[in-house]
Amino acid sequence: MNAPVEHDLQPRPVGDSKSEMTEIVLPHNANPLGNLLGGHLMHLIDLTGALACHRHSRSYAVTASMDHLDFLAPVHVGDVLILRSSVNRAFHTSMEVGVKCWVENYISGTVRHVSSAYLTFVAVDTHGHRVPVPPVLPETDDEKRRYEDAGRRREARQRESARRPWSKK
Repeated sequence: MNAPVEHDLQPRPVGDSKSEMTEIVLPHNANPLGNLLGGHLMHLIDLTGALACHRHSRSYAVTASMDHLDFLAPVHVGDVLILRSSVNRAFHTSMEVGVKCWVENYISGTVRHVSSAYLTFVAVDTHGHRVPVPPVLPETDDEKRRYEDAGRRREARQRESARRPWSKK
């Protein structure tokens, strides 16, 4: 049997969790119109969010939920997709991470925002048991705003969950 892993629960700055992925959009990830498949973008958002949570918690992290997701503009074959993530706030074993997506057309030099999402991940050990995570230390005004907003979103998610008939015990 594996010995329990000790977790460093000292607060960590948001900057420690920042992650970025860049990918060129190729035809095998596009629909017949030459636009990136929404499901593939969701997959990349999930991966980028997980990277930030792994860095923050220094443990495995599994996706618990993804909040509202809008596709603001199409992403075309040949575009460069840029995804950036960071942990907004950590709770006992869960973390809210924000992921923002841009598309760059390297021919025209334009960059535009195409999607944003908030995801919740839960830190787990190798057996899938929840493990505590360190608090987030927001430093900039923007990080402090996102930290406070994450608390409000969590309360809203909990209220919504309590209203679902299948979530009642």
